[in-house]
Amino acid sequence: MSSPRQTLSGTDQPPAPESTAPAPAHPVHPVDESRPLGRILLFGIQHVLVMAATPISAIFLMSATLRLDAGLTVNLLSAAFVLSGVGSLVQSLGPWKFGPRLPFVMLPGGAPLILFLAIAEQHGLPTATGAVLLTAAFYFVVLPVFSRLLAFFPALVIGTMIVIVGVNLVKVGALLVTGRPGSPGFADTTNLVLGMATIGFTVVFYLLFTGVLRQLAVMLGLLAGTALATLLGHMDLGGVTEGGLLSLPQAMPFGSPQFNLLAALPLMLYSLASMAEATGQTVINAEAVGKEIDRRTAVPATIRGDALTSLLGGCFGLPLMVTSGENIGIVRVTGVRSRYVTAAAGVVLIVIGFLAPVTRAISVVPAAVVGGTAMVVFAVITVLGVQMLGRSHLDRHTHTFVCAVALALGLLPILVPGVYAGFPPNLRILLESGVAVGAFTAAVLNVLFHHVRPGLAARLATRRTESDR
Repeated sequence: MSSPRQTLSGTDQPPAPESTAPAPAHPVHPVDESRPLGRILLFGIQHVLVMAATPISAIFLMSATLRLDAGLTVNLLSAAFVLSGVGSLVQSLGPWKFGPRLPFVMLPGGAPLILFLAIAEQHGLPTATGAVLLTAAFYFVVLPVFSRLLAFFPALVIGTMIVIVGVNLVKVGALLVTGRPGSPGFADTTNLVLGMATIGFTVVFYLLFTGVLRQLAVMLGLLAGTALATLLGHMDLGGVTEGGLLSLPQAMPFGSPQFNLLAALPLMLYSLASMAEATGQTVINAEAVGKEIDRRTAVPATIRGDALTSLLGGCFGLPLMVTSGENIGIVRVTGVRSRYVTAAAGVVLIVIGFLAPVTRAISVVPAAVVGGTAMVVFAVITVLGVQMLGRSHLDRHTHTFVCAVALALGLLPILVPGVYAGFPPNLRILLESGVAVGAFTAAVLNVLFHHVRPGLAARLATRRTESDR
């Protein structure tokens, strides 16, 4: 008698042979795809070269505003690179519930830096450090509530916010080329030539090259601009070889932190806008790399990464650390979507933070060259925001109105600096953050037009129906 494994039930035919081929493996998403180490490092260095100007300019602004000595400035610059690297690793690799596992980098600067400087000037550096630590802790406290509000941040709100972010960043890049209006050397011809030439080099490389070289067009454009600056005698390499080899960040460089809730309030209020911005950054990053995410888990993971890195940064005298939109533009231009590239950038940043000569070498790249590269990368972010708005049904009049009002109020302080100069200092700092104003306006109007108004209309219709009976 044949065993059940040898015949099919009800027949004398032998069963079909069991398949021994392994089940097809799920394809690896490009975000999670590992590449050869050499290429990962090369693409990671490209990210670093584009965004390195941000921590450098942030620390130099701190030093100039607060009149810090040279030794403290070098220490803070080292800490800024190391913590930017640590934050990039956290956001890219996503240990436990920290980081969305997307190609992100983290940076100091922007509105959090301005708030930090305002608190330091009014209450002292120890209080400013305490404000950063309090705000980092505030992230964790408020996050569970904020997570429930994500439904009120649809593509209309996030797309509007990303456009404002992109325009603001393009302006930042342009100011690196021109300098600030009214400052000595504003719109210097040589700087304009360097900035425009860097953009031109990037376009030429992107046009002529294919494959890996085309993906490196941004970095090659920056290097070509730097070479041109050297030929024009616009590079000062004298300070590169001065000083020691290692630069170790010093914990609590301003002494023991002092905790003052009232002094920290503007920074804590800004953190709410920062969480909204992190929402937009996470969504647009995921769209740029073509990965579907669950916003209810990915966005809180990004915010936790911000909070953890800011907590560590506060211990080294830094302002709040935030996820950056700069690398999203690089990802879109190059087409390299692997999160291991930004993780490699994090490692490079940490190494730079410990190697003083490398830090000094990066710091001598002319601001106009960095600005030319930044303008291209940042403009891509604006385009991504426009693409998101294109899917937000702007043919509906209420959607158009919400977007228009939010853009008007959000772009006002960006296009007309000093417009809120007559307001109280703490309120002015918040109003001058165009991203915060635009995000808040879009979110509130979206709730009013698409949640509150339909609910009121439904109640009025119900009452009329009841009264007609």
